[in-house]
Amino acid sequence: MSSDPAATPGRNRPPRLDAIGQASSIAVNNLVYEMKEAGRDVITLSLGEAFFDLPLPAFAAGTGVDLHHYTHSRGVPRLRERLAAYYRDECRVPVDPERELVVTAGSKMALFMALLAVVGPGDEVLVREPLWVSYPDQIRLAGGVPVAVPHQVPVGELKNHITPRTRAIVVNNPQNPSGNLLTTDEVAELHRLADRYGLILIADEAYNEFVPLGAEFVSLGVHDPEKRHTVICNSMSKNYGISGWRVGYLIGSGAFLDDVLKLQQHIVTCAPSILCHFLAEHFSGLLAVTRPQIAEVVARRNRVEKTLTAAGIETLAGDSTFYLFADIGRTGADSERFARDLLLDHGVSVVPGSGYGVSCAGFVRVSVGAEPEARVSAGVDRLIAAAAPARR
Repeated sequence: MSSDPAATPGRNRPPRLDAIGQASSIAVNNLVYEMKEAGRDVITLSLGEAFFDLPLPAFAAGTGVDLHHYTHSRGVPRLRERLAAYYRDECRVPVDPERELVVTAGSKMALFMALLAVVGPGDEVLVREPLWVSYPDQIRLAGGVPVAVPHQVPVGELKNHITPRTRAIVVNNPQNPSGNLLTTDEVAELHRLADRYGLILIADEAYNEFVPLGAEFVSLGVHDPEKRHTVICNSMSKNYGISGWRVGYLIGSGAFLDDVLKLQQHIVTCAPSILCHFLAEHFSGLLAVTRPQIAEVVARRNRVEKTLTAAGIETLAGDSTFYLFADIGRTGADSERFARDLLLDHGVSVVPGSGYGVSCAGFVRVSVGAEPEARVSAGVDRLIAAAAPARR
C-alpha cells in the first residue's frame, strides 16, 4: 500500500466540494438528534416535516406483487397513474403517466436530476430568497451559478436579474420557509418571463397540500399544459407525513423526462419498490387520513404567526406550509447566535435564516409540524422571551 499522502482519500478533492457546505437545516437537526440521544429534552421547531397519526403499514397485505425487487425505472405503473390523476383532478394539470412522470427517491432527488438535465457549465439559475437551503448547492453541483434574488424583490421585478446567461428560475410554491403562496397573476408573470427569455421554470411544489382551507394553490403547470418550459417536482412523502420514506416525483415533457430517466437509471435505478407499491395501493386512503391533520397543522402555523406578531416579532408574508420566517433581526440579534443560544440555553431548536440567503440573515425558520401544540406554544414562548432582551 502506498504511503504517499497524496494518494490517500481526501487529498486532491474535486473543487466542486469546496464550493458547497452542509445543509444548514439538516446540520441543526443532526445536533438536535445528538442532544436527544444524550438525554436532553429539546422542543423541535426546526424539522422540515409534519408528524401525523398514521395507521401502521402492512406491506404484504393485498399487493399481489413481489415487493423486494426493482421496478420500472420510471416508477411503479399504478403509482404513476395515481399521481397523474391527482395532478389532473387536484391541480388542473394534464399528465401522461407513461411519458410525463417519473417517480424518484424523494423530491430532493427530483430537483437535482431536473437541474442536471437543464443546467450547463456557467448557466445562471435565479432563485428568490428566502430560498430552500439546498437550491444553491444543487445548482453548483450541476455546474451552474445560483443567482439569489433578495426577498424584497417581487415577482414582477425578476426580469431585472435576468442576463444572457440565465437558463432557469427555481420556484418554490408554496414557499419554504415563508409559507407564501403565489397568486395566479404571479404564476402568469413567471410564464411570460419564461417565454420572453427562453427560460425553464423548475417548480418545487412539495407543499401543495399545506394550504389553508379556501386558499387556492396554482400549479405552474396550469399555464403550460404542454410542459414546453415547465418542470414540476413534488413529494408524496412530504404530503403524507412520511418524509423518511423518500418518495417524490417529477413531471415534465416526454423528451425532457427521457433525459431524466438516464440520470435516474445511473444514480438510483428506481424509487423504493415496497414503499411505492404501498402508496399506489393506499393512495386515496392516506390522503383521507392526512388531509384533516394537514388542515390542523396549517391552522396551527397561522395561530403561531398571530402570537409572534402580538409579541412584536414580524414574519414574512405567508399563510401556507407549516413554517414561519420570523424576523428577529429587528431586535438586534444575529440569527446564527440567536438560534444557537436558543437551542443550548433554552432547549428550543430553530433554523438560522442565514442559510436561506443573504437578505435573510436576520430571520429564523420556525416549524410547527413536529411537536404537539402545547410544546410548540412553549417553544414559541421561549423564543419570544429570548428575543425580548435584544429588543430593550
